[in-house]
Amino acid sequence: MSNTWFRLRRGFFLSFFPSDTPHYPYLLPNGWEWCNLEDIVCELKYGTSEKSLSVGKIAVLRMGNITNVGTIDYSNLVYSSNNEDIKLYSLEKDDLLFNRTNSSEWVGKTAIYKKEQPAIYAGYLIRIRPILIFSDYLNTVMNSSYYRNWCYNVKTDAVNQSNINAQKLSQLMIPIPPLKEQERIVVEVAKWISLIDTIKNSKEDLQTTIKQAKSKILNLAIHGKLVPQDPNDEPAIELLKRINPDFTPCDNGHYTQLPEGWAICKMKQITSITNGKSQKNVETLNGIYPIYGSGGVIGRANQYLCIAGSTIIGRKGTINNPIFVEEHFWNVDTAFGLKANDAILDKYLYYFCLSFDFSKLDKSTAMPSLTKTSIGNVLIPIPPYKEQERIVAKIDMVLDTMNEILRAV
Repeated sequence: MSNTWFRLRRGFFLSFFPSDTPHYPYLLPNGWEWCNLEDIVCELKYGTSEKSLSVGKIAVLRMGNITNVGTIDYSNLVYSSNNEDIKLYSLEKDDLLFNRTNSSEWVGKTAIYKKEQPAIYAGYLIRIRPILIFSDYLNTVMNSSYYRNWCYNVKTDAVNQSNINAQKLSQLMIPIPPLKEQERIVVEVAKWISLIDTIKNSKEDLQTTIKQAKSKILNLAIHGKLVPQDPNDEPAIELLKRINPDFTPCDNGHYTQLPEGWAICKMKQITSITNGKSQKNVETLNGIYPIYGSGGVIGRANQYLCIAGSTIIGRKGTINNPIFVEEHFWNVDTAFGLKANDAILDKYLYYFCLSFDFSKLDKSTAMPSLTKTSIGNVLIPIPPYKEQERIVAKIDMVLDTMNEILRAV
């Protein structure tokens, strides 16, 4: 087999490139050669145009069944009972399926068929049946960055979709190593992909664990269990009454067993809540201040509505993603800006908002939404000012450490 391979390869390659100085995509190692796809496959065949059925004799693979990692997804299948189509378009083990029409990003995605179940394929796919090359190696090449760049350069764009036809596909240049090296490459790539998947899954598990830990830390903080209390700290009620002599604390039924010196009040008693406004008349490309919506920055302006140290709470759409802003900003009408008064640290207010489930206040039946009144009536536990400082410092330290762990993974 080895001698046949090299004899065929030499014959093919002598006829591939009539020019004395052909253009190759990049320099190959010794023993490798470039060739066109059409010279190492026995066919490039379009799939059936027959309308598929919800039930039938055989599965029909469509472009949605081709993943972006070179495998086939057998969920969401349709079927055919057309005997002629079954004869013409049945897949054999190690055939490749090429997606000839898709979005600009995914046109050309390719997967290998391992005969997991009998199947034919639809018209937006092209069947590639390799010879003189291992199918798994060809699938590796056709899921590489080199190949994705080639797809981008040769595709034809139309409204909402791109296309690469069989003629263009036939001219794809494939780097061909010796057969034994093809085998080694496939094994090595599979090993690294498995390792990457393991790391990815571990990172996702770690992200979930850290998210849960953050939630637990914030919950401990607002219940007075994160840092030790100091009996010498001025009670929160005294500071609140000094700022507002008419201040009346709220009933403590919602937050039971709070430490000595803490108080409960409504959000509107210790914050100013600023409604957002349309950015239409203030937006400018090189504005000094960011424009915030409920999901983050959406533009720039030379005017601001909220001062630095405010917390953004979404009014519509993203309502459970508080954002702390350390500069003056303009908030649009889908976002409220909350600024703490002198009784509470800006960062403590923000961390409380992170711990609070604002979706409980949502009374809408369609898009999630909040009102200024509902936010203003939220009960917030207030520690002594000195304890707020210790809480914020502790949370800052822990969250910084967790974020550093995530960045290192």
